[in-house]
Formats: sequence, structure tokens, C-alpha cells
Amino acid sequence: MAAGSPSSAPVFVLASASPRRRELLARLGLTPDRIVAADLDEQPRPGEAPQALALRLATDKASAVQARLAAEAAPRGYILAADTVVACGNRILPKAETETEVRDCLRLLSGRRHRVLTGLALVRPDGALRSRVAVSTVTFKRLTAAEVDWYLRSQEGLGKAGGYAIQGRAEAFVRALSGSHSNVVGLPLHETWQMLAGNGLDLAAPGR
Repeated sequence: MAAGSPSSAPVFVLASASPRRRELLARLGLTPDRIVAADLDEQPRPGEAPQALALRLATDKASAVQARLAAEAAPRGYILAADTVVACGNRILPKAETETEVRDCLRLLSGRRHRVLTGLALVRPDGALRSRVAVSTVTFKRLTAAEVDWYLRSQEGLGKAGGYAIQGRAEAFVRALSGSHSNVVGLPLHETWQMLAGNGLDLAAPGR
């Protein structure tokens, strides 16, 4: 819950095991009371657009965690879920699990503009679900083979959507960024703040 908030404040649950999202929430003074990761198939459906995928996965994660907590008879509170998708045109890039996938992603993104879309979903204490998508546009410089090899040696791209992490060495590749930097990391802070505050969690209230 928000730093310094009273014990009677609603429970705040993060439906994600991502350490990056926990770190970003900490910038808002928020520490989740619980972290409950939803184990879902994150593969896009045939013909599914990037924005639709990001929104679907975020809402599915929030709903899955909501159902799990209800089965435990856990106290109701706020459940925040997010999912980040990297797309070049309408092509959805994978969450790179191997060096080969990282290399393929970097070769595709080299010298090009791409979008990073994060779906946000929030379940309120009354059970209502709200959702939205934040979009940032990132332009990479043209990468040399040596630069790609240099990045591969860092292993920072493993497990990352699009095969890179902007908060690390890959920021050296970013020629231009339009939109939220924190969105590219994995959680758009402005949109998250607006969603939480707009649904009853007043982060700026005295005592928080």
C-alpha cells in the first residue's frame, strides 16, 4: 500500500512477478501488500493486433488473480495487472528467451521505429474492472554487427519483450522516444497514477 498509509487502507495487489514493475511502483510510494502472478498463455491469437493483445492479457491477468483471491476469501482491494507488447508495424515481437531471438529482434528493430504498448487493468474493491493501453514510440539507430554482439554479451535482452531493456545498455540505441519512458520499461507511471487515483486510491492524500 502507499507509504505511510493507515492499516485500514484497501489491500493493494500486484498481479505481476516482474521486479521492474515493483521498482516502478516504488517511485509512486507504493509497495504491494501481495504479489500474485497470473500463469497465462501469453501467445497472441491469430490475427490479433498488438493493442488488442496488450489489453486482453492485462485484463485476463487481473481477472484471474481476482478469481484466485475470491477463492481464498481474501479481503477485497485493488488488483493491478499489466502486460507489455513490442510491435514493429503490426508484427508482434516475442519475449526473447534465447540469444538467437534477441539477435533477431535487434536486427528487425535496427534503424526503425517501433511501438511499445502496455495494457493496464485495475480491479476495484467493488469488483469493477477498468482498463486502458499506453503507447510509446521508440526509434533505434542503425545497429552494427559489433553493437548487436556487444548487447548480446550483456544478456539484458533475455526474457524481455522485443529482446531489449531500455533501462540498460539498450538505451544507447534509442535515437528518439515519443511517450512514456516508464511505459517502455514495463509500467507507465502517469497512466498508472491516473488509473489508481481516478478509481478511489488517493495517492496524494495527507498521510500517504
